[in-house]
Amino acid sequence: MSSSNASLRGLYVITDRSLMPGDKMLPAVSAAIHGGARLVQYRDKLSNRPSREQQARGLLQICHDYEVPLIINDDVELAAVIGADGVHLGDEDMRLDEARVRLGPRMIIGVSCHDSLEKAVSAVHAGADYVAFGSFFSSPSKPQAVRAPLSLLESACLTVNVPICAIGGITPENGAALVKAGAHMLAVISGIFAQTDIAAEARRYARLFI
Repeated sequence: MSSSNASLRGLYVITDRSLMPGDKMLPAVSAAIHGGARLVQYRDKLSNRPSREQQARGLLQICHDYEVPLIINDDVELAAVIGADGVHLGDEDMRLDEARVRLGPRMIIGVSCHDSLEKAVSAVHAGADYVAFGSFFSSPSKPQAVRAPLSLLESACLTVNVPICAIGGITPENGAALVKAGAHMLAVISGIFAQTDIAAEARRYARLFI
């Protein structure tokens, strides 16, 4: 799987163990991909390592069947061990330069920048493949998250030369403004995986990129 910018556009779904416990994760992600998800992030901070590796390998198979990149949240070593397509780094994770050494030049590395354009610029200079801003709206997944203004996306488009991801409380209704402001990707958790018809909801987001 190439880390070219062409693959970093569209609906970016993020898993949540509380919304898809046990054996529900793989079919839920498959439904999201059928609906139009273009990237998948595996995020699970609670399960033990063997369980996480087993789930991640299952997700990787599904993603590669549909030529969709699988990004691992936080865990650089897990991404390396299973041969995932990338990793997403937060404030308390491995440094980007160290992650790049471990993962190699082709692996996708994304960085959370919250509401900081300065942090995004630094991440790009350090070799990030994409940067993520948010929360743009009130989010059930992270209710205490710092809020980012819409104008940040417009400024980022003029400042950084990598794809930009928006996250936080995004719906098909409010997501259009984010795409218009410059977001290349919309990262969604409960807006997809808390819904009854996952594929149908994914299609609603995917239409924003047509």
